[in-house]
Amino acid sequence: MIIAMALYSWLIAYLELEYWEISRDSYVKNLTLLHNLLGFVLSLLLVFRTNTAYDRWWEGRKLWGSLVNNSRNLAIKIRSFVPTEQDDLNFFRRTIPLFAVMLARHLHTEKTRLALDEKEHPELKHLDKEKHIPNQIALLMMQRTMRLYNEKKITGDQLIVLNSELQSFTDTCGACERIRNTPIPYSYSVFLKKFIFFYIMSLPFGFVFSLGYYVIPVVAFIFYVLASLELIAEEIEDPFGKDTNDLPTEKIASNIRLHVEEII
Repeated sequence: MIIAMALYSWLIAYLELEYWEISRDSYVKNLTLLHNLLGFVLSLLLVFRTNTAYDRWWEGRKLWGSLVNNSRNLAIKIRSFVPTEQDDLNFFRRTIPLFAVMLARHLHTEKTRLALDEKEHPELKHLDKEKHIPNQIALLMMQRTMRLYNEKKITGDQLIVLNSELQSFTDTCGACERIRNTPIPYSYSVFLKKFIFFYIMSLPFGFVFSLGYYVIPVVAFIFYVLASLELIAEEIEDPFGKDTNDLPTEKIASNIRLHVEEII
């Protein structure tokens, strides 16, 4: 696209300077006044666009940071509250990091893929691949916690403390889904692209008289800057994909597993 804009600028410069022989006193040179005015408006729109996209990316990072902290806190409380019965501790040692793994895949729209060892995660056999898997894992943890309470292994006060941690898992999942399922309005994104396109396409007409053939690299560079800002916003507005600039959710989930295993 940059090469295409450079060729387009060369064509306009050649036609105006060599073929059309438009006078420097022509009103065409006053197009630069329009560019100065619209350039300010365009810069405001691009700043708003990139800031909105980055806010979505950063909110996603904060949500996964809270998931790390909540997983650690739940593991610490389980280790402190629950008697040293290996079966109960092993259940939470496996299930707490499993929630993070499945949430990452759920946000990657791979909610039906359960590429985990069922010997290591026997609770997988209770999950329905066609339903919301993170919710099912949260339900398994809540059911196990209620069983601990009914068996008098934890007190009512401890149940209340654990309930707040368990609730935070589904809160984080819902907030991530809100970001994932609510993209930037299509009409706004398309309008900005068209704005950039017409702004760039009209640049050579006015600047040829002051820059001559130097308008070619100038227009190409301006196009590079404006188009790159729009592409950056598109790249980071969905932080839960698999691109280089998306959040490393798989790595964060792996760290959660390491930390929970160390604690429990």
